Amino acid sequence: MDLSLRPWLIAICTSLCFSTTTIAADMSATAINDRIKPIGNIHIEGTTPPIAAVVTSSRTGQVIYDQYCASCHNNGLMGAPKKGDADDWATRMSQGDAVLAKHAIEGFNAMPAKGTCMDCSDDEIVATINYMIKPN
Repeated sequence: MDLSLRPWLIAICTSLCFSTTTIAADMSATAINDRIKPIGNIHIEGTTPPIAAVVTSSRTGQVIYDQYCASCHNNGLMGAPKKGDADDWATRMSQGDAVLAKHAIEGFNAMPAKGTCMDCSDDEIVATINYMIKPN
């Protein structure tokens, strides 16, 4: 072994072995439990599956808008109707709420499906539309 590499190898091994504080700095019980929690459930055929938890969302239309929609709808990027601009929304709203929701959920022209919020429910998308069409 080339002896000139030895200090370099020692430095790498030492930094890898003793750098766990940077990887897992939060050693609270909650943080540890979050890191080691199961990632799924096992269901054995012939047994009754556990009841799935109902996911409820606390995200408002504004929260979703700020995270997913604002980059296009603040300034009308690629023809997106601007938030609160009645003229931009008039023709879209004249098609009816169902069409407006369908286009937002499935995508339409340059609008990606659900505005890229793939974990948003249809109700959350509708709430976001309602937030966007309100006058500023």
